[in-house]
Amino acid sequence: MPLLIAVFLFSVFVLNVVLGSTSGRAFLGNVGEMLMLLGASVAFVVAILRREAAADRAARQRPQGGQDNG
Repeated sequence: MPLLIAVFLFSVFVLNVVLGSTSGRAFLGNVGEMLMLLGASVAFVVAILRREAAADRAARQRPQGGQDNG
């Protein structure tokens, strides 16, 4: 879910930039753009940290097969 939020917020930012550069009518100002990018960045970091935690949990639950070649 956080990854979808990040994609959505970044898409709104890109749409704003495209509209601003083509027609001169951006619907977000500088602060709005900054907040949009901040929200997208935070949501992306949350999504990545959740996936890392899930991967760590999965790795701990996997049986330790094989021998130690040390």
